[in-house]
Amino acid sequence: MYYISDYREGNRFSGVYLCKQKQILKTKAGKTYYSLILQDKTGTVDGKIWELGGGISEFEQMDYIACEGQVTSFQGNLQVNISRVRVADEGEFDPSDYIPCSDKDIDKMYTELTGFVDSISDKYLLQLLDNYFKNNSDFIDEFKKHSAAKSVHHSFMGGLLEHTLAVTRLCEIYSKQYKRINRDLLITAALLHDMGKIYELSSFPSNDYTDDGNLLGHIYMGARLIENECDKIAGFPAELRSELVHCILAHHGKLEFGSPKTPGIIEALALHIADNTDAKLQTMTEVLNGAGDEMGWLGFNRLLESNIRQTKSGTKQ
Repeated sequence: MYYISDYREGNRFSGVYLCKQKQILKTKAGKTYYSLILQDKTGTVDGKIWELGGGISEFEQMDYIACEGQVTSFQGNLQVNISRVRVADEGEFDPSDYIPCSDKDIDKMYTELTGFVDSISDKYLLQLLDNYFKNNSDFIDEFKKHSAAKSVHHSFMGGLLEHTLAVTRLCEIYSKQYKRINRDLLITAALLHDMGKIYELSSFPSNDYTDDGNLLGHIYMGARLIENECDKIAGFPAELRSELVHCILAHHGKLEFGSPKTPGIIEALALHIADNTDAKLQTMTEVLNGAGDEMGWLGFNRLLESNIRQTKSGTKQ
């Protein structure tokens, strides 16, 4: 199989891919075309079908499609122009080839994560974390296999766990460097900050926004779940509950980035910085990985707001 991670600009490609998204659009001149997102276990790629005549059979979103065409580039990102497509026959593909997964060991990551849980000294925060990460098998199963995003960064199975662990590691560093930080509060907030993603995004292979994901979003859903769970713990301090929920509500940092609140306590600010750091560095990592051996400038990336390229003097990781 020709995996998406092997695509290089200028190459011809053919293979079976999951049609993650299909939109029927029109050019400025009024000509109808299809805009697709193709997926395999190595990632996703934007696809276009400009000519809808011969060679283009009927297919729907979430179909496995056999297609061929040309790999191109648009605004620094790879894109495929598809010339032929049909629904793939049963036996032409293995569904396991179409679920992107973390390249890190899921169980080892989860063991490290529960080590952070065990390090919490505040009995109320420890009970809260145990209720999710030790005593809730359904939550644990979903947390291990969920992505952290539909696209952009960590949009693969295990991505939520990988991102959460990276953010928590950063917060541990911050808590050692800045003594005003309440470590127990910050680490708890880091571990729980994206728990709403489990309900915002559907499971693979769809990995798309649920109705509540579209209507409410993971920040609100996570904050609500934490509030409700705190209320079940006898004697949970009201002020601590509010500070923890504030960290969740403020972790995107700015109102225009989806946070209902901006950081008002040092732990919320530290969480936002850690979350943004991992998201941005992972985004660039995934773009650079997708560029393969291309050492030139990749063009303006709207997510990173810059023209980017690989470090020529370094070694690709």
